[in-house]
Amino acid sequence: MVSTSTPPKRFPENEYVYIEDVESMEQYRPGGYHLVSIGDKLQDRYRVVHKLGHGGYSTTWLAREERSQKLVAIKVGTAKSNPYEVNVLSALATPAQDTTPRERYGRDTMPSILDRFDIKGRNGIHPCYVMAPGQASVSEALEASDSVMFELDVARALVAQLALAVAFIHSRGMVHGDIHLGNVLLKLAPEVDQLSDEQLYDKYGWPTMQPVVRFDGQELPPGIPTHGTVPVWLGKPSDEVRLPEAKILLIDFGEAFEPARKEKYVSHTPLCTRPPEAHFEPSKALSFPSDVWSLACAIWSILGQRPLFDPWLANIDDLTRWQVDAFGILPPEWWLLWEDRGKWFDDNGVPLENREGVFSLGDRFRFSTQEPRQKEGMGVFEQDEEEALLAMLQSMLTYKPGDRSTASEVLDSEWMRKWAMPAHEKIP
Repeated sequence: MVSTSTPPKRFPENEYVYIEDVESMEQYRPGGYHLVSIGDKLQDRYRVVHKLGHGGYSTTWLAREERSQKLVAIKVGTAKSNPYEVNVLSALATPAQDTTPRERYGRDTMPSILDRFDIKGRNGIHPCYVMAPGQASVSEALEASDSVMFELDVARALVAQLALAVAFIHSRGMVHGDIHLGNVLLKLAPEVDQLSDEQLYDKYGWPTMQPVVRFDGQELPPGIPTHGTVPVWLGKPSDEVRLPEAKILLIDFGEAFEPARKEKYVSHTPLCTRPPEAHFEPSKALSFPSDVWSLACAIWSILGQRPLFDPWLANIDDLTRWQVDAFGILPPEWWLLWEDRGKWFDDNGVPLENREGVFSLGDRFRFSTQEPRQKEGMGVFEQDEEEALLAMLQSMLTYKPGDRSTASEVLDSEWMRKWAMPAHEKIP
């Protein structure tokens, strides 16, 4: 009988069968990940009870601090990881003199480093730092929801906090460099700390382990986990998030930089939220306006059902034509640099006759935000709010970085003052 089952995917560099949502086993090598298992005790103080996730340079674990019995998140870096991110967070946590309420709100969205230490293991010395855990990213909460939206006041409050976070970072001379909804966490509800391990497992599920298998069928070498641990889901769908729970943390400062001290020319922000100067002016250093562009894209995704520009299968030419449709012709020097402009536009930036899929910013707001909100009964924006919101977003999505609103100016905009900040102030 001929088997119709599909063999596991294998890439030439892979030795181990892929496990969904689990880090690459090939990276458990000198300079790479440190082997952590459920039940391990780190620093003779933190008992690992679940896994929260992984990145290219770390794994993150939910642990019980045995003195206080509180839950914490521990990020265990690879041996080659740079401690730069934790140094940035420590600097941002340092109180400044004469702080304003706006700055205090902004600091509340920063992860606090509760402890830091190193672990010496088979693969090297691994920097570790301890933070308060989040429940899930905003992007994960949206993906888990049938409506793919937040209630209107919840969305307004989340946007206000994210803008406060970016303005705070900028006030400290820092650019985040990677603003997107995967890097915005919803804070974990305080009552979760009161759960015992057994109650935690009853509510969120026991750790799920998948056996690690080599493609060649041989035994696992020393230092490779016998099982991959699948991350736990501590969140809830976006449409179930209520205003008292709408509190965020802005995370992942691995791309952060200080323009006054270090020039940076390459943006690693996802393509559809990447500022256009990263493509059209690659020889000019990025700065604070690059965050403002990405912030505008994140705001759009929080408020509606669809991102401003669809990330699926998009390339730089797709993105540029959508931007020209929405915001108008590029600056002259950028326009001439765009070799494929003639496929979609005449020399004056007017869409070619009979071209389909030409959407202005207002069109996109209608079909990605207003219509889905009305259909799902999630609240719509009245005309005066819509006009104020689009005016704010247009000021943030100006092509030339120097013409864009600053993060502070965004907070002073009419929409922020009349709609977003009042929603934020309702949070207990």
